[in-house]
Amino acid sequence: MTSFTYAANPVRVVFGRGTLGTLGDEARRLGLSRVLLVGSPRYADTAADVLGPLLAARFEDAAMHTPVDVTERALKVVAEHDVDGVVAIGGGSATGLAKAIALHTDLPQLIVPTTYAGSELTEVLGQTADGRKTTQKTPKVRPETVIYDVDLTLGLPVPFSAASGLNALAHAVEARYAPDANPMTDLLAAEATKLLTSALPRIAENPSDVDARTDALRGAWLAGTCLDAVSMGLHHKLCHLLGGKFGLPHAETHAVLLPYVMAHQGLDDAGEIFDLAASLPIPHSLAELGLTEADIADEPEAALLRQAIDGTRPAAPPSLKALTNQVVDSFAGAPDRIRELLSDLVQTLHGYAIRTDLTQDEWEYAIGFLTRAGHITTDTRQEFILLSDTLGVSSVVDVLTNSRTPDTTPSAVLGPFYVEGPPETPQGADIAAGLPGTPLWTDIRVTDTEDRPVPEAVVDVWQSNEDGFYDVQLPEVDGPVLRARFRTDAEGRLRFRTIVPSAYPIPSDGPVGQMLDAVGRHPYRAPHVHFMIAKPGYRTLITQLFVAGGEYLDSDTVFGVKDGLIVDFTERPGGGRRLDFTFRISGSSE
Repeated sequence: MTSFTYAANPVRVVFGRGTLGTLGDEARRLGLSRVLLVGSPRYADTAADVLGPLLAARFEDAAMHTPVDVTERALKVVAEHDVDGVVAIGGGSATGLAKAIALHTDLPQLIVPTTYAGSELTEVLGQTADGRKTTQKTPKVRPETVIYDVDLTLGLPVPFSAASGLNALAHAVEARYAPDANPMTDLLAAEATKLLTSALPRIAENPSDVDARTDALRGAWLAGTCLDAVSMGLHHKLCHLLGGKFGLPHAETHAVLLPYVMAHQGLDDAGEIFDLAASLPIPHSLAELGLTEADIADEPEAALLRQAIDGTRPAAPPSLKALTNQVVDSFAGAPDRIRELLSDLVQTLHGYAIRTDLTQDEWEYAIGFLTRAGHITTDTRQEFILLSDTLGVSSVVDVLTNSRTPDTTPSAVLGPFYVEGPPETPQGADIAAGLPGTPLWTDIRVTDTEDRPVPEAVVDVWQSNEDGFYDVQLPEVDGPVLRARFRTDAEGRLRFRTIVPSAYPIPSDGPVGQMLDAVGRHPYRAPHVHFMIAKPGYRTLITQLFVAGGEYLDSDTVFGVKDGLIVDFTERPGGGRRLDFTFRISGSSE
């Protein structure tokens, strides 16, 4: 069984014929009294009449791909008229502008689509600046209410109906191969596909067919809903790239590319969608939209786009979904837990490769990265732990493993510098062994969750020196230093001396350091001391104590800092500092 999560779309939907008449009531339901109306006069004039005294201002210049300069002009109108909500009526351009306004103002939105866009159901916003379209996903841009009025689509010309319908169909199709698809999105996508593929030929034959218009609008609604629940993939990536770079019409670009991306993703019905699109009065190639092979020559997906330039029937590669299933099926004889882990891993990796359209060069670079990490790893330098730490995976596993015992001291990542079997050390010893640094007197207690002392607990301690290096990084150091194993006394107490830890960079001379440099991240850890506390009958606690006021507490490069582990290292009157802390550990059955 594959686990999944699904959150129901919270947008209020009003669907039917003549529902534009409810616009004023729906606006008042949202508490609006000074509305900005976005849309061209063709539909906005009627909406303005319905809004009546709720209308504070109008904006008629919404543009394709939501240019940021248009948004800035609209925001000035919002400020000048003390607007408390936005109503958008029209196609994707009006909806996009309303979302952009909401992004900057948090104003509630009420959307009345007049095409089959589907974007009105999503928390996705695409904006264009300097010929580049970027996309973000945030709940701030999700409309509060959508009014679907079938009557508003009856006058939509057939070419626009077909193009926007195929745009909506693309939303449903992309949800089918999304890596985070689930049974609910599968159902929504299947129903949306059935409604749209049935409705569009009927609309082309009879634009006044109310039943066909109703099916198409319902299909667009469902397609937008399922797309909102999953990650967008290759289809939207390409459409946004071409639309922003070359100013191509949004819906027509989606319509042209849809069968080619489907074929590229290995979907069996790509040919059927190509035939459907070919039967409709819309552009059938990127060349008809004004692109040439020279325009797409440098794009990573040039082979796919070249077919779309010509408008030739897409050649379908072997089904990628079938390949994934074949690999998953190969684990059928494995023990249950191994089968579950490997099956989900393969589906995640395959989904990642498909969603990002991973190239051979990129995959070979990834293999080379892991190979270099293996070559640099030694008994005292664990590059794979560094990779896990800096990607946050170690912290995720830590939370999953240890969050089930909320009454205990928070755990933290092990880190790459733990060495098995540190030297047994008597209480009161100075584990700094004379190294320079600010002296630190440490007084620790170990108790259970009922505050009862835990005697004879084994406590491993390790930390860096004042320059940020662990002993295993210092070839000139003879033997372990700033590293020890203690046992708590009968009262569960432990006392030792050391030096105050400092912030330090993780080793950055290997592949992980190169990755951090490439993405502009620093390599520093907040200052801390490591502890591992173990005793038979108790859950082992691996954790760290961080110096309150220390550097990088809010940007620790391995995401290891937790509020409950930030501790005062208090000043001592005679100099140096003191650390007092009680660790609470739980029994293994808790």
